[in-house]
Amino acid sequence: MQRLGKNHGGYHGERIDIHHVCRGAVHAARQHGWQVETIPFDGGGELLTFQRHTPGARRNVYISSGIHGDEPAGPLAMQRLLVENLWPADTNLLLCPCLNPTGFPLNRRENLQGKDLNRDYKHFETAEARAHIGWLQSLPGFDLALCLHEDWEANGFYLYELNPDAAPSLAQRMVDAVARECPIDLAEVIEGRPACGGVIHPSHDPESRPQWPEAFWLLQHKTRLSYTLEAASDFPLTARVNALVAAVRAGLCSSASE
Repeated sequence: MQRLGKNHGGYHGERIDIHHVCRGAVHAARQHGWQVETIPFDGGGELLTFQRHTPGARRNVYISSGIHGDEPAGPLAMQRLLVENLWPADTNLLLCPCLNPTGFPLNRRENLQGKDLNRDYKHFETAEARAHIGWLQSLPGFDLALCLHEDWEANGFYLYELNPDAAPSLAQRMVDAVARECPIDLAEVIEGRPACGGVIHPSHDPESRPQWPEAFWLLQHKTRLSYTLEAASDFPLTARVNALVAAVRAGLCSSASE
């Protein structure tokens, strides 16, 4: 699979109508019996949330996407997962399909006010982050969190694993599943961090992060096992969506079998 060569200095690939994608996700969720709730935030916007609770479920899994408005594969992957409805039977699921609804119409990483939401989970300067945290705090803890992203500079798919308690890792199974869909970034350094086989293990130390991403707040407050999945934006959008869907399914199936 060849890179498209479009992304120079930023993301210049395919765009999506985020409102259309979210409407499709809502329609699919309601068809399959999910609880759909909108969370308002200051300024007149709202965040979509989906919940599916299964009697006798033995774990809670949280999945989010769309925190950066120039990363369309995540919301599309979430919509596809909801449409296809192939979820483990033993799992309660809590989904946020688009955490940055004002960024997508602008095709930029930041929200309408120019703030990177994925750097605001320590100080909560943005209305979106405050609303999101308020919703998260109302929920029980998660056994697993998956955050869906893209990287316009990447040479292939990679992921971050936050696993401070050395629980059985899901990283290799997710990477192996994605490798059937698109290339893996095998660089020894990705985003300035050591990497091996497409897997990065960033620091868990709160003091090492002056600005917290969503995944880091989740690690401190809601889960002890978190993965940030990074599709490579310079490959076709279909391949990026396939990669994220494959990673999510592999992660869910792997954790169900542990």
